[in-house]
Amino acid sequence: MRRNLTAAVLTGVLAVTALAGCGDSGGDDAGSSDNGDGKITLGFSQVGAESGWRTANTKSIQESATAAGIDLKFFDAQGKQENQITAIRNFITQKVDVIAFSPVVTSGWDPVLKEAKDAGIPVILTDRAVDSTDTSLYQTFIGSDFVEEGKKAGDWLVKEYEGKTDPVNVVELQGTTGSAPAIDRQKGFADAIAANPNIKIVKSQTGDFKRADGKTVMEQFLQSTPDIDVLYAHNDDMGLGAIEAIEAAGKVPGKDIKIITVDAVKDGMTALAAGKINFIVECSPLLGPQLMELAKKADAGETLEKRVLTVETTFTQEQAKTELPNRKY
Repeated sequence: MRRNLTAAVLTGVLAVTALAGCGDSGGDDAGSSDNGDGKITLGFSQVGAESGWRTANTKSIQESATAAGIDLKFFDAQGKQENQITAIRNFITQKVDVIAFSPVVTSGWDPVLKEAKDAGIPVILTDRAVDSTDTSLYQTFIGSDFVEEGKKAGDWLVKEYEGKTDPVNVVELQGTTGSAPAIDRQKGFADAIAANPNIKIVKSQTGDFKRADGKTVMEQFLQSTPDIDVLYAHNDDMGLGAIEAIEAAGKVPGKDIKIITVDAVKDGMTALAAGKINFIVECSPLLGPQLMELAKKADAGETLEKRVLTVETTFTQEQAKTELPNRKY
């Protein structure tokens, strides 16, 4: 769908030079997205490559775009909101047909989303939501229910200690501060355990969804809080880093300290099958096929459902042993 530049869009031209050569999978220089071949052009800004989940998500989107015949302009924001905002403005300047992005944090998007709306370019949120009260600024949000993921994690813990009254000390490795999954997974978990006063979160700190940070923060937890019964990590990577710290401290992960994580990437499932993790709540990164279908509908001017959920499950240690050989990510 071809579009003409508006006066508002012209303000983004200065951003083009700064972005040239930064993460565009097609290798195109900044400028008009028209390739003369009638393809839909999708500008996509990814959070970064902070975890195995995110890498699998990127791969799914890139492969699905190729399969769908969509010209993908890909940008890695490297975990910085300012990079992502600049990328979106660059997509507007390039006159892409559809913009999609996974927001680094929930707040601060209204001005750039309004610029996209004024340019007549539909926006799709993937994986993470924004807190804008003006929902007309985006067409749809596709992704998981993060609150429900946290609740599933908490429900398992409550059942695990059902009938027991001894204190259960929980430490929590949060995701990136201000991000939707970190906020919602914390809330869902806290709500699930609220009726059980013996289960308490004694330490909670961000590990930024990174394995190395998960290890570092868990080392600090072990030093400051020797009596830890359970670790709840907002993703597998932080949990895997924490396992290294637990083993280095002479403790047995999965036994001395029970571990609950979210994602179900292959490395996490491997640790679950080996008994080092006790329970994983799935959060599928394979959003590519659904995203491409939504992009086509948005480009055609179709009205989209405001919320598109992904279908996910949970895994115990025994279930992981069965599922692991089939895992694609």
